[in-house]
Amino acid sequence: MSPAKRANDSRQRGSAARTDDPSPAGLASDPAAGRDPAAVRQFIERFTAFLAQAGFPRTPARIFVALLTADSSSMTAAQLGELLEASPASVSGGARYLLQVGLITAEGEPGSRRQHYRMSVHVWQDIVGLRDRQFTRWAAELQDGVQILGPGSPAGLRMAETVRYFEFISGEMAGLLARWQARESGR
Repeated sequence: MSPAKRANDSRQRGSAARTDDPSPAGLASDPAAGRDPAAVRQFIERFTAFLAQAGFPRTPARIFVALLTADSSSMTAAQLGELLEASPASVSGGARYLLQVGLITAEGEPGSRRQHYRMSVHVWQDIVGLRDRQFTRWAAELQDGVQILGPGSPAGLRMAETVRYFEFISGEMAGLLARWQARESGR
């Protein structure tokens, strides 16, 4: 069945849907929201390609971008599968990856096995914060390596420079995030 036919069938069934159940009307590709479903899917695939080129696994990237395009920043696995034309197993695996790296959360629905995958509205700041915490952990671990290798050895000196670099980057990220938050609070 084509995505357009599925969306139309879903809208026709929408009146029977529970009011707390996000229907296709809440999806990023809903024509009723003034969006062209094909254009939304094309955008998802284009931005996914940019993320994949940067090393992001493809399926998690598609899910990430789909959540980014959803007005509520939350979708069920079934909604993601429908929008992305992906299997439940693919959506589950991709969502599991995003959960593990902290880019989304999963929220259960009382009395149901259905999971809602949610992205923070401040996802990009969260990503920078995650990276900053990663650099801090790396710097601490590398400092141990400096001692193990010997602070005066070529490898120890190289590793010590790496520690200083990560400490510098971490400090800059903290300042960058603070400036961003000040700018946004002034809007």
